[in-house]
Amino acid sequence: MNRQQLRNALCGIVMLGSLAASGAWAQSTDAVAQERYQRALAVCNDGSLPAPERNGCVRMAGRQLDRTNGGPPVNMPTTTPDGRATVVAPVGSTPPNDDDTTTSRDGRATIVAPSDGTATPR
Repeated sequence: MNRQQLRNALCGIVMLGSLAASGAWAQSTDAVAQERYQRALAVCNDGSLPAPERNGCVRMAGRQLDRTNGGPPVNMPTTTPDGRATVVAPVGSTPPNDDDTTTSRDGRATIVAPSDGTATPR
């Protein structure tokens, strides 16, 4: 990485920090906050940062979005309908039901389908 790339990356991080410190981030609407988050991610992922700095940049952008939205979702333990498991998930989400799960062939595991529906359990 050359000095110009490092300088650009640091300027991006400083810009994110100054937005957070000024309170501009906290005063935005959800759509504007999401757009700022996407722009911050673009700065983080432009390829100019080494992995540790990039990961920190992404975390900071996520924290700022959470702060704008009132904080990260609160996790709460919920028992599955069959009573066999406790699922820790954000408040308001529903635990998997029997339609979302399948027992493995040997009967030792319960397989849960992905929430986005990209695959079905076997």
